[in-house]
Amino acid sequence: MQTAVVQSLADAVLPLIRSRSDLHRWSAANAHGARMHEAVDLLEAAMDTADPATVWTVTTKAIASATTVIMRADDSSGLMGDAIRRLLLLHPRAAERARPPAARLVDWMIRFQFDDECDFFTIDPVAYAGALGESGMARYRARLDEIAAGLGPHPHLRQIYASPHARAWYSLQHNAQRLAVLDRDADAVIRTHARDQQVAAWLEDTAQALEEIGEVDLAIEWARRAVDLEGGGYQSLRAAETWCRLLGEHRPDDVLAARTHVFERWPSSSSAARLHRAAGAQWPRHRDEVMARLAASPRDAVEFVLGTLHDVRLAWEIAMASGLQDADTWTRLVKEYEKVDKLAVLPVLGDLVRADLEVAGAGHYRTAARRLVRMRRIAAGSDREEEEVDAFVAELREANRRRPRLQSEFDRAGLP
Repeated sequence: MQTAVVQSLADAVLPLIRSRSDLHRWSAANAHGARMHEAVDLLEAAMDTADPATVWTVTTKAIASATTVIMRADDSSGLMGDAIRRLLLLHPRAAERARPPAARLVDWMIRFQFDDECDFFTIDPVAYAGALGESGMARYRARLDEIAAGLGPHPHLRQIYASPHARAWYSLQHNAQRLAVLDRDADAVIRTHARDQQVAAWLEDTAQALEEIGEVDLAIEWARRAVDLEGGGYQSLRAAETWCRLLGEHRPDDVLAARTHVFERWPSSSSAARLHRAAGAQWPRHRDEVMARLAASPRDAVEFVLGTLHDVRLAWEIAMASGLQDADTWTRLVKEYEKVDKLAVLPVLGDLVRADLEVAGAGHYRTAARRLVRMRRIAAGSDREEEEVDAFVAELREANRRRPRLQSEFDRAGLP
């Protein structure tokens, strides 16, 4: 009877996972990825209705099939990978309800991480702690120790990728990190995550793991270290969001100072916007300094004033005075300033059209044509400007008479 139940769920799920089709084509892989998500939906629904052992067994088979299929598929859209990640999140939940023999589950966890051909995905041993229990987890740790002992000397931290056992070393590192979290051992978390403390992303990982075990003060400290790491670059900037989020949740009075620090290190429209939001009623005290810092980057200054301060006139003044060169920013600014003084945007639109036509190509011609149509609409009813716009169109047609595709795009847009 139990075999029949397992087979019933397997018959509904596994055909949606397995495939003999050619999945190297992007469209075919996407279609199959969508079917895989349907299969996961069925398994997730079965969690509340079917026998737990059945769900675990079928989920295990689904993972094996899915990781085999993805190895010969073009999953550049990520649909299949996302479905597999859903399966890997479901698997420990199903295991905790089903309580399979610990030895069997440990064997599966080891094989998945160290032996299976597909090595695109990881599993979290913390998630399996409930299913394994203390004795099962001890068995799992012992297996990891056996694997490590068989690999020889540990390669230098930054040379693991060159080791013939790179996959095993990376898997062991991942397990050491997650088991430190399971043990709620702050020192072990720092040792396994921060490593040589010279990579901002590793310091941010340390902060996140410390937060996970409830060590909030340490998490904030290590996030700040990631922010201030010399040469941290983009990773430090990303870590700044973790730092500010932690402060917002646990030390809200410190957020403004943190946002000011981040802006001073990376002045941009986005860091200025976050500082503006944190400042609230105190914004006037920071305004002049922020604007002075942003003056070095006209694009950021205009984006901030337009998008955050919503001061269209000031944004226009800054753009004009600074010689803003960014076409995308000008395009957004023109759209807003047209509501203030529509005729004033005509020269700017003309410059954008000329910039469009510096590069040959149908897409550029269509963009230029749309801008010209817009210019004619804005100028309509104003004799001088209307004549000037039509003269500009004629000038462009003449200057580009050897570009038949441009002429056809202008014709299609209804330009004179």
